[in-house]
Amino acid sequence: MRITVIEHEADAGPGFLDGWLGVPCDVVRPYLGDPVPDRAADGLIVLGGEPAAWEDDRFPWLPATRDLLARAVSDGTPTLAICLGAQLMTMACGGVVERGGEGLEVGLCEVTALPEAASDRLLSGVGAAVAIQYHRDVMSRLPEGAVPLMTGPLYPHQAYRLGSAAWAVQFHPEATPDIFAAWATGSGLASGEEHIARVRSAEDKLAAAWRPVAEAFAAVVRTSRPT
Repeated sequence: MRITVIEHEADAGPGFLDGWLGVPCDVVRPYLGDPVPDRAADGLIVLGGEPAAWEDDRFPWLPATRDLLARAVSDGTPTLAICLGAQLMTMACGGVVERGGEGLEVGLCEVTALPEAASDRLLSGVGAAVAIQYHRDVMSRLPEGAVPLMTGPLYPHQAYRLGSAAWAVQFHPEATPDIFAAWATGSGLASGEEHIARVRSAEDKLAAAWRPVAEAFAAVVRTSRPT
């Protein structure tokens, strides 16, 4: 069993997932010239990154990534789409992504499970939790048939499931405190040091919330067979 991982930039890698999944990953780096495959392996993870989901002229691999996501959803390939990945999946499957009217959502933020999450294979054990956020674009309309799973106080669409085995999360379950610190420092984020300190102090809470989700996704990969 192997998972295809699409990485959009060097500072937005798999992070915690490297140690949590327990399934070998093939990391594709299109920003370094790797071609985006037509199909994923046994599972697919699409990570976050700097691009807006519609910036095909600046990031020419985005159309192929959207095609890969649409095919994975259609085939039933277990898929976890994170932040930009979630926005790409939303666009690929007929939803709408746009600049968020409330501005940047950043740092340690609370996300809350919706009733539909109680029976979800990935998110049933989460309830309310803290998560790392770093985005200004939002999934303003979900694809037809999407099941909303988590919400938040600033932007409501924080996680959803689509089809039999595809999940999109707006937040960053994979981001370590060091990854977040690199984002905050590199972008010159206002109050960056304060945000970094809060994230570092919550590392145990982040692991407690999101490691079981990663492990549950790996279990789906191990037991699923795409059509």
